Amino acid sequence: MQIHAHLTKFGLSKDPRITNPLINLYAKCRFFGYARKLVDRSPELDLVSWSALISGYAKNGLGEEAILAFQEMHLLGLKCNEFAFPSVLKACTIKKDLKVGLQVHGVVVVTGFEFDEYVANSLVVMYAKCGDFVDSRRLFDAIPERSVVSWNGLFSCYVQSDFCKEAVDLFQEMVSSGIRPNEFSMSGMINACTSLGDGGKGRKIHGFLIKLGYDSDPFSANALVDMYAKIGILEDAVAVFGEIAHPDIVSWNTVIAGCVLHEYHDWALKLFQQMKNSGTYPNMFTLSSVFKACAGMGLKELSRQLHCSFIKMDVKSDSFVGVGLVDMYAKCNLMDDARMAFNLMPEKDLIAWNAVLSGHSQIGEHIEAVSLFPLMYREGVGFNETTLSTVLKSAASFQGINVCSQVHALSVKSGFESDNYVVNSLIDTYGKCGQIQAAEKVFREPLVVDLVAITSMISAYAQYGQGEEALNI
Repeated sequence: MQIHAHLTKFGLSKDPRITNPLINLYAKCRFFGYARKLVDRSPELDLVSWSALISGYAKNGLGEEAILAFQEMHLLGLKCNEFAFPSVLKACTIKKDLKVGLQVHGVVVVTGFEFDEYVANSLVVMYAKCGDFVDSRRLFDAIPERSVVSWNGLFSCYVQSDFCKEAVDLFQEMVSSGIRPNEFSMSGMINACTSLGDGGKGRKIHGFLIKLGYDSDPFSANALVDMYAKIGILEDAVAVFGEIAHPDIVSWNTVIAGCVLHEYHDWALKLFQQMKNSGTYPNMFTLSSVFKACAGMGLKELSRQLHCSFIKMDVKSDSFVGVGLVDMYAKCNLMDDARMAFNLMPEKDLIAWNAVLSGHSQIGEHIEAVSLFPLMYREGVGFNETTLSTVLKSAASFQGINVCSQVHALSVKSGFESDNYVVNSLIDTYGKCGQIQAAEKVFREPLVVDLVAITSMISAYAQYGQGEEALNI
């Protein structure tokens, strides 16, 4: 702003050679009000200044503003060029506005830029991210010379939209056509194998990645760790992680979370200790994984030690970490500590309430669990199928038929009466309370019932000596 003031003082604020870089600077710094004023005050219509403004809007996720600026520029008679079109198309992608995207495509064709590589790539991505993969592929095939950027654009859209088989096929087509993949291609391909759960193909891609010399690329390395961890090949995940020269927080979180996912809790805790020794500072995702590892092993003292350590670390806490603490203490049968962690949470959302309610239920404190439900309701937190199922489970333990009836009425009123978890819990609870007719009614209402519901109904019949009815299900 001081530079702008000096330029105005010396009478240079209307020189396009000066104002255009200034507009670009303001737009990149998100000072769009100043950028727009400079565009409006320009004595001559200038494509560069409008392009800088549109680009700034698009890069900062302001799709609506970018599209409006483009339309205004178009009405003023300024013709878009190969530098402005990608920004406008990116804005359409942000908004997922295929209607405007089609209009922009029409302008692209009229002005003769449809075969420009950058514009063509932007069109391919815009159509794909708006869900039109047929036209996206058609435009991709029409690009005269497709670079690795062109292939990566469509490839990443397939992966992001969970069309992972199509992504793998496209990658093979790219390699067959003689295009050398880059580190972004390889990272995307690893993510596709992760989604497919295909360890065999993942290992082949790993070998190809080493052959191309991308094994030291941090994005590819982290993607490999994530793939092996999620597929369940923990030895390879840890081996790849060990080869990363300077693992960042993403690398540590990925390998620790993978160990926890497959219940290698001792590995997760050892890795966490190594992480601390390396000087890497944990974040909320690290804490969540470590809490789960402690809970999985039922390590009461370590749970408390970790909690104390994290308080001393002054790690920024949020509901994610708070719920992790509640869940950890509950699974270690430390409900007093769980309630303390819950009470200290500045904001208690539905997940937090469910965690403490489930904790009481899991250790047999069923009256306490049920008594929390009206408190939740009064706090205006709401409830979901997990809440209702947990309350019903606790009610079943002390044959609380009144609680069961009230929860049943509430589930009907709130639209949860067709949820499988709620239906199964209602059948089980009514059965354990001796209300066979009520259990039968719930069992007969859904069009389709699963094995759990059938098993619950059979158990209810069997418990009260109605073997014939059980056999007739």
